[in-house]
Amino acid sequence: MALSDIAEGVTATHAQEDRGVAVVDRTDASLSTVLAPYAESLPCGAETAATVVSTYVSGTSVGEAATAAGVAPITAAKTLHRLGFEGLSPLSPLQREICEDWLSGSLTRIEAQELADVGDRAFALGAYIETHDPIPGANETLQDTLSTDGDAMVEKRDALADTMTAASDLL
Repeated sequence: MALSDIAEGVTATHAQEDRGVAVVDRTDASLSTVLAPYAESLPCGAETAATVVSTYVSGTSVGEAATAAGVAPITAAKTLHRLGFEGLSPLSPLQREICEDWLSGSLTRIEAQELADVGDRAFALGAYIETHDPIPGANETLQDTLSTDGDAMVEKRDALADTMTAASDLL
């Protein structure tokens, strides 16, 4: 088969449709505007969530982000979890299994808490994280909005990892 056989029947138009240049400019959108579509699924409003996120990604702890937003640390941790931030569960893998046993009805809450050896707030946050998945697309939207270079934010968080407290330290 020759090239002319392949091209047989293919026609070209005389003019192309000018569609312009595709531009994505999010510099004018505030973080609360970007979070507004997700607000219904968050444990706080979009403006509060924006304060939590912007404070947290600047390298502070969940507790400091909560204080800046004027919410309880557990609300800030729930918000960050729903927005796709990882490492917020105060439960270890074994404690998570125990929590899942309680959620499936295999254990009472009192038994599960005793076996997990955690307090009420830590267990409640762990149960919330086990029963609420991150909102689809929220983290990608945040990454696009927060930084033009997503790796810079990761590098900053890694550099400050030893200085930040874990979610379990807040409870």
